[in-house]
Amino acid sequence: MKKRIALALGMIMMILMLGACGTDPTTVDYNGSSYDDLQLDMDTNVSLVQGLTDLFAENDMDPKNLPDGVTEQLIATYGVTEAQIEASAKWQDILDEFGDLKEVSDDTFTVTKSGNTLTTDMTLKMEKKDVNFEVVYDYYSMEITGISVDPIYTLSEKMSKAGINTLISMGIVFMVLILISLLIACFNIFPYLEKKKQQKKLAAASATEEAGQKEETAAAAVTASTPQTDDTELIAVIAAAIAASTGTSTSDFVVRSINRR
Repeated sequence: MKKRIALALGMIMMILMLGACGTDPTTVDYNGSSYDDLQLDMDTNVSLVQGLTDLFAENDMDPKNLPDGVTEQLIATYGVTEAQIEASAKWQDILDEFGDLKEVSDDTFTVTKSGNTLTTDMTLKMEKKDVNFEVVYDYYSMEITGISVDPIYTLSEKMSKAGINTLISMGIVFMVLILISLLIACFNIFPYLEKKKQQKKLAAASATEEAGQKEETAAAAVTASTPQTDDTELIAVIAAAIAASTGTSTSDFVVRSINRR
């Protein structure tokens, strides 16, 4: 029984959804606003954003960085919204990049309802490129929560931008990889420097040892070149003197060494 009820409810929902998809948007009531009301409001927003942009330009004010109190004064005096003031900054960027407005395409006006949000869109033809003007409402209060002004790019332009972004991203990745490789290569310098330091110490020690050996060799050469005094006659004289004074024979004792002083 429960399965049958669920199936029936599902069928009813599908029928309602199909009926909604086939509904003419111009005949739908959007929380008290008709299709024509929303289209008129769209035209008003376009004109208002243009007027705010001109007002800021005439008074040399940057809509992106307005002086304190100006926003509150505009809201209180002219009844504009913060979304419209912010859209004027976007509109100025569009004018700088794509030129002045040439035509408002009323036949491109669309209304989209999604949850608590109602969105209206319209294409504006500028001198260089078409622009999409979008107004977002809170569906239950019908207050404007946001306005966007964005250029409409063709598929080829989108692909071109995507390709450029891909190349830039790949370039950044390769640059980072090269930088990492260089950093890793730099770490190999430290063992090399340590090895060079050890080699210098070993070379200094070897030089000191060679110098010592040379000094010993020179000393030995000097000693070897010094003539040895023949002490044979002196030994005989000393032995004879000792034998004469003691009354003994020279064969009774042996002279081991002679120390000169």
